[in-house]
Amino acid sequence: MTKLKTQSLHKRESELANATTQLEFLANGIFANGELPSFAEKIKSSGQFPLKPKKLEILQINVGYMCNQVCEHCHVDAGPDREEIMTKETMQQCLDVIKNTGAHTLDLTGGAPEMNPNFRWFVEEASKAGIKDFIVRSNLTIMVANKKYHDLPEFFKKHNIHVVSSMPHWTKGKTDKQRGDGVFEASIKALKMLNDIGYGKTESPLKLDLVYNPSGAFLPGDQASLEKDFKNALFEDFGIEFHHLFAITNLPISRFLDYLIASDNYEDYMYSLVEAFNPAAVTNVMCTNTLSVSWDGWLYDCDFNQMLELKVAGKVKHISEYNEVALNNRNIIISQHCYGCTAGAGSSCQGAVAS
Repeated sequence: MTKLKTQSLHKRESELANATTQLEFLANGIFANGELPSFAEKIKSSGQFPLKPKKLEILQINVGYMCNQVCEHCHVDAGPDREEIMTKETMQQCLDVIKNTGAHTLDLTGGAPEMNPNFRWFVEEASKAGIKDFIVRSNLTIMVANKKYHDLPEFFKKHNIHVVSSMPHWTKGKTDKQRGDGVFEASIKALKMLNDIGYGKTESPLKLDLVYNPSGAFLPGDQASLEKDFKNALFEDFGIEFHHLFAITNLPISRFLDYLIASDNYEDYMYSLVEAFNPAAVTNVMCTNTLSVSWDGWLYDCDFNQMLELKVAGKVKHISEYNEVALNNRNIIISQHCYGCTAGAGSSCQGAVAS
């Protein structure tokens, strides 16, 4: 169905497939020579260091890096060649926590989370825990990629899943450029499938939100304006409806970092992030109310720290030894990539964090 544009950094055996190499790159150059302040220096000057968590609201679980797409900007470096998949044993450990956590939102992500062989079992079991908002992040194309996934919309509806889906643009050219040939048409087909069973309708309890990432080395525009443009274009052209649009800044890690370096945009992009630093966004960054769980059960302050292998501070580091009280007393681990979450209106997996 979809012609993949590239291979994962791991498949290419790129140096940037190594988290330590990425962190060293971010620490050197314009930050090491003092051209730009480190993120720690920046938040110290605004009186917000060290970063501390607030009450846990969102438990985000990455069930595997395997994906049917290889998107240009992917911070997970996901793809068909990635074999990191959460086991049923680790899922059970997650379920034990889900049943007792104070978080109101469960957020399943990947890769394409649906490609985990135990995905449906996990969703069925997790839905019994009574979590207020149960999110699955779907790339849309998985629903039409193979017959075994064609019933996903009905499966999501049965378990009242809040579907959050990637949609780079309302045009074919910009979408396929970022995500691969054929992705736009497949995404439109999947969105229609979701709309047909009630997802995304104005008064419907079946939540359907879209995610926008810029297609180049620039920050996203105003989220409310983008949402209006997306809604108008998708409805006029295809009759498609959805609830909200999340505008997410591309962070300078993994494949997007690789793109920035290859296109000679790295320094300009980092200058843009630093110059757009917003102290108000720091207050609400997602690491203050979210905990990220990796496919192998390790705990991270956010999904981006997970990809840089920056585990949470403190003694509790794995889902099997989960202790919410202890985790709430930790300091949040930061590096230069954090500028991406604090630029402009800020950015999180739920979109902008500051007005």
